[in-house]
Amino acid sequence: MRHTSKLVGTLLVGALFAVGCGPSELELKVADLDKALKEKTDENAKLKAQADDLSKQLAAEKAAADKFKMLAAGTQDDLKGAQKRLDELQKAKAASEAREAMFRNLAEKLRSMVDAGQIKVTVRNGRMLLALPNDILFDSGKVEIKPEGKTAIANVAKVLAGMPDRHFLVAGHTDNVPIKTKKFRSNWELSTQRAVEVTGLLVEGGMKPSQLGAAGYADFDPAASNDTPEGQKQNRRIEIVVEPNLSELPSLEGLGATPAAK
Repeated sequence: MRHTSKLVGTLLVGALFAVGCGPSELELKVADLDKALKEKTDENAKLKAQADDLSKQLAAEKAAADKFKMLAAGTQDDLKGAQKRLDELQKAKAASEAREAMFRNLAEKLRSMVDAGQIKVTVRNGRMLLALPNDILFDSGKVEIKPEGKTAIANVAKVLAGMPDRHFLVAGHTDNVPIKTKKFRSNWELSTQRAVEVTGLLVEGGMKPSQLGAAGYADFDPAASNDTPEGQKQNRRIEIVVEPNLSELPSLEGLGATPAAK
């Protein structure tokens, strides 16, 4: 830029000499032009600096706006997630209240049998179940159901048949005294066959076969300690487990989903 200024000054000097101007006047005019050119150059530099500052400010504001949008989107997702969890909790609460009402209703319908000691309505290990003591159902080591037991099972079938939307598992249990006969090699076979016999009578009593399943647990799911005769007596039993509806189970949505690529 200074080289340009000198060149302009030289040309002006030549021009002024050509028109008859004196040396001192030329120097003043050159100095004025040089000063004006410097002021213009400084002004341009200031404008450029201001433009650079403005660009930086705009970039910072854009970054802040983008960050705000991200935070707003995250907040929106959090609100949706919180609402979904709240809906699930309300659904679980409603299902729990429905199960409790069903349990109370079932216990009331079986009240006479409960009072007579023929059945026990209870919850164990989170499962609602009806426990029938072995004494009214079977003789020791046998699977033939006694008359008193048949009457009790027929009464239970009448009540459970009124719950067509429910499924039930008939579970056979024994104490820990081993059995090994020609017919039953272990308590597994004995408990399973007893469950099958009870299931057949429930069907005869009006329940749908599709509602029922049978299983034997031998002595591996005791309700009491086998260390005493009283405990062993409690463990020899048939339990009719009220199975939960699928709608009552917690949501499994998202489990097993492929993680998004990062």
